[in-house]
Amino acid sequence: MKQSLFTLTGLRALVTGSTQGLGFAIAQGLGEAGAAVILNGRNQDKLDRAVSRFRDLDITVHGVRMDVRDEEDIAKVIPEVEKNIGPINILVNNAGIQKRGNLEAIDKDTWQDVIDTNLTAAFLVSKHVVKQMIGRNRGKIINICSVMSELGRPTTGPYTAAKGGLKMLTRAMAVEWARYDIQINGIGPGYFLTEMTKPLADDETFDNWVKGRTPAQRWGIPEELVGTAVYLGSEASNFVNGQIIYVDGGMTISV
Repeated sequence: MKQSLFTLTGLRALVTGSTQGLGFAIAQGLGEAGAAVILNGRNQDKLDRAVSRFRDLDITVHGVRMDVRDEEDIAKVIPEVEKNIGPINILVNNAGIQKRGNLEAIDKDTWQDVIDTNLTAAFLVSKHVVKQMIGRNRGKIINICSVMSELGRPTTGPYTAAKGGLKMLTRAMAVEWARYDIQINGIGPGYFLTEMTKPLADDETFDNWVKGRTPAQRWGIPEELVGTAVYLGSEASNFVNGQIIYVDGGMTISV
């Protein structure tokens, strides 16, 4: 097997929502595999700090401030990236939020915010990036789904709806764009230890539930998503399309 199948040298990868957490880890992994990484966020200070950390790791990095929920912003920024940084060969739609609450009590604004950030943003960014990919007849789009693309849990209704929609959007994209030699796939993380999930992990009851529900009997660590992301961004996955790979310690196959 040629190791070059998995190299990302010479490619550029845009990772949305990548100033911290899983997005940061995925971007770092793509950079360590050779890609020039384009970090994205809305907060300029956090974006600058993330870019600085990547430079300390000797990874080629650029920072792009863009609101992935705002199509006018996207339509302005993506062409600037293509012109000033270079073609976007890999797009990782990672940006997401979680707002918990019982469905009967959630207001429309909260619902819409979660849907817009976790689902509509992936459509909007992909829509503007894929136009150039189609012209080049080459590209990779990786949507960060979730075990909640398959499973439900109380108080996660908007998030579950969004991530279930993202799974089907991934398939719809593949059906339409595979003819242009573009591969669109998803990664479905289970429960991972990040800055955002630390309060949940510190809750003994919730921590015990995660470990009891997961066959691996532990939380994932962000670095464990990297291999799948590199595979889906590389030539090794050139005939893989419309698939969701669950990196979840076995949660989605356990009853």
